[in-house]
Amino acid sequence: MTGISAQGSVLIHSAPASLMPHVEWAIGRLLGGPAGLTWTPQPALASTFRTELEFDSSTSFGAVLASELLGWGSLRFEIIQHESLGVAGWRWAYTPSLGLFQGQIDSLGNSLVTEHRLNSILDAPNGAWADLKTQVRLALGQPWDLELERYREAGEQSAVVYLRAN
Repeated sequence: MTGISAQGSVLIHSAPASLMPHVEWAIGRLLGGPAGLTWTPQPALASTFRTELEFDSSTSFGAVLASELLGWGSLRFEIIQHESLGVAGWRWAYTPSLGLFQGQIDSLGNSLVTEHRLNSILDAPNGAWADLKTQVRLALGQPWDLELERYREAGEQSAVVYLRAN
């Protein structure tokens, strides 16, 4: 990838040992060189490992990486691509039980729900207040946050690796 125009974080919350080299290869391929990730055991789930990295890359990095990683169903991950001048911020979260969440975020990391999305929630047939709450929570990615929280907490003491695209 050429042109550094997006920054962000990749958090692999849990990966079986068999997928670790594949994750490293995918990230390295997108960044144009070896990723050299440091993996540590994930105490929240036996026999899995976690890693974190910061990236500077093209604006397509997060979306492309999320697309590749979701195909390996046993991973749990988040990719956060920060908002920058003229470029929206995005967050992708994946869990095997929930699948992929993609949502726009602002410069503080707050989830943004568009007017169009809110109108579609409000206009859903047979909508009740309980359904409204559920749909808004889904639009904000709350189920993914709830499921990933125990994996995040388990990695609070981990070192972060900083990577740059060539």
